[in-house]
This record gives sequence, C-alpha cells and structure tokens, in this order.
Amino acid sequence: MCGIVGIFDTRGAREIDPALVKRMNETQHHRGPDEGDVYTEPGVGFGHRRLSVIDIASGQQPMFNAAGDVGVVFNGEIYNYPELTTELEQLGYVFRTRSDTETIVHAWEAWGEACVHKLRGMFAIAVWDRKAQTMFMARDRMGVKPFFYAELPDGMFIFGSELKSLRAHPGLPHAIDPQAVEEYFAYGYVPEPKTIYKGAKKLSPGYCLTVKIGQPVPQPKQFWDVPFKLHHAMTESDAKGELVERLREAVKIRLKAEVPLGAFLSGGVDSSAVVAMMAGLNKDPVNTCSIAFQEKAFDESQYAEQVAKQYKTDHVTETVDTDDYALLDTLADLYDEPYADSSAIPTYRVCQLARKRVTVALSGDGGDENLAGYRRYRYAMAEEKVRSKIPDGMRKMVFGPLGKYYPKADWAPRVFRAKTTFEALSRDLTEGYFHGVSLMSDAMRDRLFSDRFKAGLQGYSAVEVMRGHAAKSPTDDPLSMVQYLDMKTYLPGDILTKVDRASMAHALEVRVPLLDHKLVEWISGLPPEMKLKGSEGKYIFKKSMEPYLSEEILYRKKMGFAVPLAAWFRGPLRQRVRESLLGSTLADTGIFNTAFLAEMVEQHQSGRRDYSAPIWSVLMFEAFLRKELNGA
Repeated sequence: MCGIVGIFDTRGAREIDPALVKRMNETQHHRGPDEGDVYTEPGVGFGHRRLSVIDIASGQQPMFNAAGDVGVVFNGEIYNYPELTTELEQLGYVFRTRSDTETIVHAWEAWGEACVHKLRGMFAIAVWDRKAQTMFMARDRMGVKPFFYAELPDGMFIFGSELKSLRAHPGLPHAIDPQAVEEYFAYGYVPEPKTIYKGAKKLSPGYCLTVKIGQPVPQPKQFWDVPFKLHHAMTESDAKGELVERLREAVKIRLKAEVPLGAFLSGGVDSSAVVAMMAGLNKDPVNTCSIAFQEKAFDESQYAEQVAKQYKTDHVTETVDTDDYALLDTLADLYDEPYADSSAIPTYRVCQLARKRVTVALSGDGGDENLAGYRRYRYAMAEEKVRSKIPDGMRKMVFGPLGKYYPKADWAPRVFRAKTTFEALSRDLTEGYFHGVSLMSDAMRDRLFSDRFKAGLQGYSAVEVMRGHAAKSPTDDPLSMVQYLDMKTYLPGDILTKVDRASMAHALEVRVPLLDHKLVEWISGLPPEMKLKGSEGKYIFKKSMEPYLSEEILYRKKMGFAVPLAAWFRGPLRQRVRESLLGSTLADTGIFNTAFLAEMVEQHQSGRRDYSAPIWSVLMFEAFLRKELNGA
C-alpha cells in the first residue's frame, strides 16, 4: 500500500523539476512512511511513498525493467502475482525481485493495455513506456484504490493518490466546479469522475487512460464492468456451498503479507463472515479489533466479542467517546474535498486502533452492495412494485401533487411520514432511487442555493450522475439496477473513499475480500430473489453463513457506525454550527441562500426540525472552504 504521484509532459520533453515531484510526493507521506523516492527524466516525473508489505527488501518504486525503458509506480496489491510471475517467466521474462510491482512491469511488456485484464487485486497504476512515448494509467475494477489526475493549461499532465498531491502543483487551477457542488449536497460526496475542482478528475473504477506525447488527452476507457449476467439454474443449496468456497478463496489470497495482519470485527454479518473464513485458514489466532461506544444505542461491541470468542481470536476493543467531534477539522484535511459521511469519525478511530497491532487489516466492506443488504433496497422494491401497477401518466398525476403538498412530518410516527414515498412514486426507478438516497432533496437544494448559483447551474441536477450510469447498465432488473447504481456511486464515492483515507492516515492497508472482482462477478449472476427475499436482505449470504455464525449475528437488526449529530448541534457544537453556517466564509461564496441557512440553524437548535444531516454537510463544506482559503 502506497501513495503515487507523477508529472507527464504531453507536448514533448520539458525538464521536470525533481523538487516539485518530491513536494507532491511528500503530501502523501502518511500513505507510505517506510520509504520514498522520486525519479525524473525529460518529460516524465514519478514519485512514490511506500508502506512495505510484500518483498520488503527489494520492492522499492519507481521500478523499471532491465532495459530501463518501462517504469511503474503502483498503489495497491496484486493478489495473483505469484501465478502471473510464473506465466511471465515461461514467456522469457527474468525477475529480479519477489514483488507484485515487477509483475506489472513485465505484464505491460508482454500484453500492453490488456495487462489490466490479468490483474486481480486493488490497484492504481501508472506505466511509462519510453519507446512508445506513452503513459498508461489504470484503476482497479471496484475503485478500492483512488486515482486523481489533471491536464494543466500548459500541457503538463499530473496525477496522484490523493487530491492534495495535485494541489501541491502550482499549475493546478482551484476554481470550484458548480456541478460538483450540486452533486455533493445531493450525495454527500463528489461522485466519480468529478472532483470539487473544475480542473481535476478522478479516474473511475474499472477504467484506464493512455496518454501519448504529441496527442490530445483522450477520454478514459472502461475495461471492466459488473456483468449481472444470470447463471444457469442453480439450487439454493448449490449457491450456498459455492458462495462459501468463493469467499474463502477471496479471503485466502488476501492473507499474504510480511507484516502483522488482522481484521476489523464489528459484529455485523460481513466482517464476522470474513473473520470466520480467516480463522479456518490460519493456524494462529486471528488479530481482530473493534470499537465500543459509551452510548449503548450506538454500541455493537458485544456482538464482536461473541464472534471473537467463538473463533478464539486475539481480540481488542477500545471504547471511544460518543462526543468525538474534535476530528471535524482533521476530516477536512484527510478528504481534500467536501465529504459528509459522519461515520468517517468512528472509521478513523477503528483504523487508529488497528494500526497499534497490525499493518494490514481485512474488512467486510462491499457486502451490502453486492448482496442487497441495505434497507433502502427493500423500500425501493416496494415502491417499484406499486409503480409497475400504475401507468406512468397516472402515477405522475396522482403522486406528484401528493408529494408536493403533503407535509414533511419528521416528528410523526413512520406511517404518517408519507411525503418521501409519494415523491418517489411519482418518479421512475432511477429518479426515485436517487430521491431516496439523497442527502438533501431537490426541493431542499433549491432552497439552499442562491438564485445566482442556480442560474449558473443552467438546470443541471445531480440525478444526471445516476441517469448516466443507468443508461450503461448491463441489467434492467430493478433490484440489480439499484445495486449497480450504488456500485458506481455510493461504494467508490463514499464507502471506499472513507476507508482509504481513514486507514492511510494511519499507514494501515485495508483489504476487501467481498469486493474481489471474481466474487463480485459471480454474485451478480445470482437471481435477485436470492439476495433480497421478502424483507430479508443478503438472504443467500446469511443462509450460507449459518454453519459459521449464530442466528443472533446473522439476523439481528443492522446498526452501522452512527454518531449523535442532532445532539451535538444542539449542545457542544451549537456555537460552532452558528459560526460556520452564519459566518462570512459561506456568505462570501455567493453559493448559498443565507436566509435558509439561518432557518436550518434556528429550527434545528430549537428542536422543531431535525436538520442534522444537512447541517453536517454544510459544516464539512465550510471546513473545506476554510482550508482552501488558508492554503491560498
């Protein structure tokens, strides 16, 4: 696990300043505190920060072939590198190290751009081929590892593992992208491929980009997608057995490391299943860790203890203060752009705890997207069932006005909180799902933004992100479609971003077996009813885990990492909220309707409405702006 940076002259062979490459590289020191190096030649500069995990003695980067004309910087792990090494040796390539990085060097020599199809793992890669005058870049299929890039006005192309590495280049324009702002306040993060800056982008998961000297920078090309191609008829018994074997194999290939290795254990289904597989593959006790909360409503450590006791893991639990709001400004530094998932706080703490004992940790991330574990899938399917029985025109005519005029009743029992449901039913599946997952509704964003800012958007809406993905979807099954939308937006933009930055802040490598692309491909081919059966999400996964985990672990209500935002904003952060939302930093941008900001603050702090999620998103946007202004 590492951090990478690079500069590439698309117009020729201008000198690259080694001091600038080093400065960009050092912004990511936390990603690789063990070693660091830079390399420059006319037209090309590479930087690398290393967290030594495999081939500690000789896996340094940037790494070149024997001829010195193919060089690589790489962040991640290639789990099938031993098999690829054997295949490449049979083709005549000679290896000088035992590292997965050298496998990429020779894979490029052997197969060119097609090498990405051979790689099984998490990766962000840049390959310089001097003979072809080409820079090739690729990001892993699920987006576990990040990759940022920008084409500068002077023809220099820069890239890095974090946005802060690009910001260290003086040529990067810092103009904020209005569409990214609209998307942030809808999703709570800026979805791929945008960043908060007009001039910088994220390489989307499963995409590659080839830049050649003297040619315009092309659009990235997709090399993989989740297939959602149904298998031939399979019994539930066969599916359960094969799922266990495939998960065990995905876990097994992630256990190779020359440093201490363990797992996160929350007590939820996914992390517990991963630990169960690890315990069956390890002679020694598995190192596991979890965090407990002082407030029992947020605490599920007892379930983690139960699994730890069952599998005799070497388990540690650390209790954190529920009022752990001191990290607010730290988060702005970590994420480099606005990011509004408040569970980043406990995620940061559990990574901090894990790093005290291990350098590599396996996690259960990805199970909900893969196997339909979120409650919102259940709600979306119930809404779609109603939609399918009513003609489009009648649906919009009936539910549109109901959604518009029905009062929003957060305070009322759930049965009376129908406004969101009515609004969703008036829309199609994609727009309805977007509406259901949005941090702020269309109507709220309309009130949040100033008239001038909305005019600048020229009618652009964040729903276009999901519409774009839906148009390319390989499936038209409703459940598979919303899973696909999450795999393209929420999973890389929120979940994997959160884990990458929180773990790398502590130089901790996190491996994600449930997002092994071969496992994802296979699970996507299961019938939707094996994933969501009635009201039971992850149905086939839970059934397959029954021999390994207790009924209480498998079928209890999902909790997740929650923090008490509503109470914070009425209590210890009351003044911070007022200063941030009502102060000059936001007002001076011209983006916001300051009257609505004041209304949100007053209504929330008086207890009349719960605006905790919108206030948190604005608070994190303001923290980003202050950091940006201080940097300027």
